Amino acid sequence: MTNSEQLPLSGIKVIEFTHMVMGPTAGVILADLGAEVIKIEPLGGDNTRRLKGSGSGYFSMYNRNKKSVFINIKSAEGKDVAKSLIQEADILLENFRPGAMDKLGLGYEQLKTLNPRLIYCSLKGFLSGPYAHRTALDEVTQMMGGLAYMTGLPNKPMRAGSSVIDITGGMFGVIGILAALEERHRTQQGKNVTCSLYETTAFMVGQHMAQQVVTGEAPPPMSVRRSAWAIYDIFHCANNEQVFIGVVSDSQWRIFCDAFGLEEFAQDQSLALNNGRVAQRERILPVINEVFATLSKEQLMAKLEKSGLPFAPINKPSDLFDDPHLNAGGLVDVTLPDGTKTKLPGLPLEMNNERMPLRHDIPKDQGNSVATLQDAGFSEEDIQKLLSLGIIDA
Repeated sequence: MTNSEQLPLSGIKVIEFTHMVMGPTAGVILADLGAEVIKIEPLGGDNTRRLKGSGSGYFSMYNRNKKSVFINIKSAEGKDVAKSLIQEADILLENFRPGAMDKLGLGYEQLKTLNPRLIYCSLKGFLSGPYAHRTALDEVTQMMGGLAYMTGLPNKPMRAGSSVIDITGGMFGVIGILAALEERHRTQQGKNVTCSLYETTAFMVGQHMAQQVVTGEAPPPMSVRRSAWAIYDIFHCANNEQVFIGVVSDSQWRIFCDAFGLEEFAQDQSLALNNGRVAQRERILPVINEVFATLSKEQLMAKLEKSGLPFAPINKPSDLFDDPHLNAGGLVDVTLPDGTKTKLPGLPLEMNNERMPLRHDIPKDQGNSVATLQDAGFSEEDIQKLLSLGIIDA
């Protein structure tokens, strides 16, 4: 989609008061889909820009295709600038602590009079209930929601290796926003949408809650799970490299046996059905491991690909930069705030076989407040006044 006017959310205006991951994720999804997103940052820029360690990639990953303005929204003049932008907006995003936007005079009840069509999305730790006042983080809700228990070893809970709850929480926020947009077509009225980390975590582990009800037993961590299939594991090859393989149907089992010359298993009717194979894993796996030990990783994967069976090399995130499939359109060329050029994953969607394009690079550390306000219709006189008062950074 080379023409931004062809993007699904073209013409939709979003004002984003967010930081870290959950809120910016919602913003980048809307931006990639064509919305005009203006990110409101404090003077000096969002603190997320300055995170180190595991947080050092947050800003660069979740803020492309956005404009940015650095405003002191605690000042009366800064609030006026923000409200001027909000008055023309379709959507507002915020993920600050409960009550923070209300204290600034920018809560939903305060803004719906200014803009009755505004869809106001709050991305929080918890929905309504006894925990609503608490401050949450991705890792907090992974721990209390059972995801860390299911990810780690027994007696050693471990968070997932990505900010999965922040990201999926932001996605649920977008789902709510798009539903509210559709409703607005009928009612001409905006809506207050709230999504949360804790309830997102509960939704993610709902399959394990259901598993307990169905089986009558509490599910163990995935690290020691009882697999539903006989072949569903990481296997070693001749060069001691690893490949994950999953054989999850009876037809795949027949294909698997044919591909690796396992005639004895193919003819054994006690292995023809999945539950029979699961019951005989201790008999099956030593034979399969012996076969795989004679093959290099490349040979093993070639056989699996030719057979159409599910498999995966065990990659690190750094391996994805050179992945041929992702380089066929799944990575977006971006410039980091410090000027470094790289490729990062784009929105995992195609529409009419086309990906969402990069329209605006990641906002630079010094911001682009003047250009953003010019595009929003502020006069040169007003902008210069805001600069002289220290209300905005250039």
